[in-house]
Amino acid sequence: MRVRFAPSPTGALHIGGARTALYNWLLARGQGGTLVLRIEDTDRERSTPENVEQILDALRWLNLDWDEGPIFQSERSPRHAEALAQLLASGHAYHSGATADDVRAFKDRHGSDRGFRGEPEPAGAVRLRVPDAGDTLVEDVIRGQTRFPNANLDDPVIARADGSPLYNFAVAIDDLDAGITHVVRGEDHLSNTPKQLLVLEALGAQPPKYAHLPLLHGPDGRKLSKRHGAASVQELRDAGYLPEAVDNYIALLGAGFDSDEEHFSLSEMAERFRLERVSKNPAVFDERKLRHINGEHLRELGIDELTARLEAFTGRSGLRGAVEISAEKIQTLSDFWPLVSFIFDGPVDDPAAFAKTIGRDGGAQTLAAAREALAGAEPFDVDTVEAALRAVVEQSDQKPGRVFQPVRVAIAGSTVSPGIFETVALLGRDETLARIDAALARASSEDE
Repeated sequence: MRVRFAPSPTGALHIGGARTALYNWLLARGQGGTLVLRIEDTDRERSTPENVEQILDALRWLNLDWDEGPIFQSERSPRHAEALAQLLASGHAYHSGATADDVRAFKDRHGSDRGFRGEPEPAGAVRLRVPDAGDTLVEDVIRGQTRFPNANLDDPVIARADGSPLYNFAVAIDDLDAGITHVVRGEDHLSNTPKQLLVLEALGAQPPKYAHLPLLHGPDGRKLSKRHGAASVQELRDAGYLPEAVDNYIALLGAGFDSDEEHFSLSEMAERFRLERVSKNPAVFDERKLRHINGEHLRELGIDELTARLEAFTGRSGLRGAVEISAEKIQTLSDFWPLVSFIFDGPVDDPAAFAKTIGRDGGAQTLAAAREALAGAEPFDVDTVEAALRAVVEQSDQKPGRVFQPVRVAIAGSTVSPGIFETVALLGRDETLARIDAALARASSEDE
């Protein structure tokens, strides 16, 4: 088995392209095949080295390696010219100067469903001859058979007048020369497939098997786009997702795995993946579901590995203590710093939170009682801090939140933080008391 991933380097690798790359990778790795990476860069204006690097960077981040390549389509011009000459010599292709107006006029005479047929000319673009009779059949592993009546197909342009090949011609030649046995790509390429089959047929070559993946939709049922959130692999990375979680989730989008399972490693997915089980229906990319799966993978890392990734993501060091007390509360790497930044940078300023907890009637008095309890806690660890604050709850006959929230706002500045006992213990006695004192001083000044 030989498969290929063949992106056009005209921008970042989008999620749909990442799924195509992953499915090809799973197919190759699960069945002992070879994955060829081909860069289809014949659009020279949009195919920049920077865009190529974006694709390679995305594949590396997703841990999707390849066995051959990257092969650049633009470097295969001599081979394309050779195949073009072969088709011209055999009469399967011809030069044509027909314009778009000529094509419209032909259809006006013969009917809009009739495929354009040109006459050979001394020069001009190169068109492939399409038989008038019969059908071109696309046998698709996922979708079944699709029939394209030849009479409805135009003689397609396969090369410009200067001899430079067009997409469908170059792709067919490249797949043939690379010995590709299975072409797995998005269903938006289905309309290209009969043209490529006709090129291969004209060359007397055996076509590969085709499998066209259903498109991805957003939760609103519309084709996936920027309006649904992150659109590219790099955007997912910047949003704090883990590569193993992204691989896991996009594999689920149509792979046909058992519905009672959703958490897999790459190797486990490769063992289970079968092209025949891929759904033909559009799959829904829901970032909320990705967040859930990401949270599972994140907690599976262990504190040491999670700390290393968070330090790399934030550019900060010395985060282990904060990671330990927040790991259960975050679903992405980007959730971490907003939750714990106050530990390192001091309390944030949230006047509404202060007024609701410390500024309310009795809030400052409750905070003062908590301060006194914490000042006497010995040793200053999680268990002792919890016991001290719960004693204040009992003595004041208040609900726990009426005691814990003023402490949280005093040390964090907001009503959101990791566990209050763990946070206080991590900050230490001196820093905790200093922050509470500052809050009490503020409450006093606002009362005056």
